[in-house]
Amino acid sequence: MPQLLTDTVALLGVDFVQNAIVASALLGLLSGVMTSLIVLRQMSFSVHATSELALMGAAAALLFGLNVGFGAVVGAIVAAVVLAVLGMKGQQDSAIGVVMSFGMGLSVLFLHLYPGNSSTAMSLLTGQIVGISIGSTWQMAIVTLIVVATVVIFWRPMLFASADPAMARAVGVPVGAISILFAVLVGLASAQSVQIVGALLVMALLITPGAAAAEITSSPVRAVFWSILFAELAAVGGFLLSLAPGLPVSVLVTSISFAIYLLARVIGGARRRRTSRDEVRAGERMAQEHHH
Repeated sequence: MPQLLTDTVALLGVDFVQNAIVASALLGLLSGVMTSLIVLRQMSFSVHATSELALMGAAAALLFGLNVGFGAVVGAIVAAVVLAVLGMKGQQDSAIGVVMSFGMGLSVLFLHLYPGNSSTAMSLLTGQIVGISIGSTWQMAIVTLIVVATVVIFWRPMLFASADPAMARAVGVPVGAISILFAVLVGLASAQSVQIVGALLVMALLITPGAAAAEITSSPVRAVFWSILFAELAAVGGFLLSLAPGLPVSVLVTSISFAIYLLARVIGGARRRRTSRDEVRAGERMAQEHHH
């Protein structure tokens, strides 16, 4: 263990490691801001589909010699808008399944045709944060700024449309436009996640932190802060723990996310049981007072 710690400290002085830490922290912030709203809107399945289309865009960019990050963003945004529009017409589960299978099929084709190093192609599936460039980190910083600023500006209508779309529509909130806007933000977040944790494990950062936060608080604002904390612990913590042993980052990110979720479930269950007992006791006291 001391040797692993010594190796980790030594690696922290390397430029590409420092760049990867910044990228991990940005991804934690980006994911944390989005995940609680994604869970509230019950969009877990569509996030998976969006990540598959982000993979398709990245694979196409890789095949044609274009910027992989840009390809992932284009693919994810197209997927998000298509899913948002199809979802308005009902049968959203079917639409997501169709889009996801189509995207995965094209991704397999593009990766098969790619003549370069197979490990580069595989990194799109499982992530490769240590290979992320300075340019990609700057791109992630810009995307994070855009997404966070948009969520802050449109927080109230987004929250209203997520929690009670029928009521929001009745009082004049443009629920359809909000859905498309939110879908685009999901697409941007998914595209960035694909570059670091891979298309197969995007949900570890875009779903799990929000699900964990929902277990321990019912306040939407507090849920966002808890989600950011959980996502940062998973993204940055997973990367730091992977350095010395040389393990895949995505494995540790998903493991930390899962551990946090289990702990949150235990805490949430204990709080709910305590609340139920308090309510029963309060009811018994009221009954006794009424009897006297």
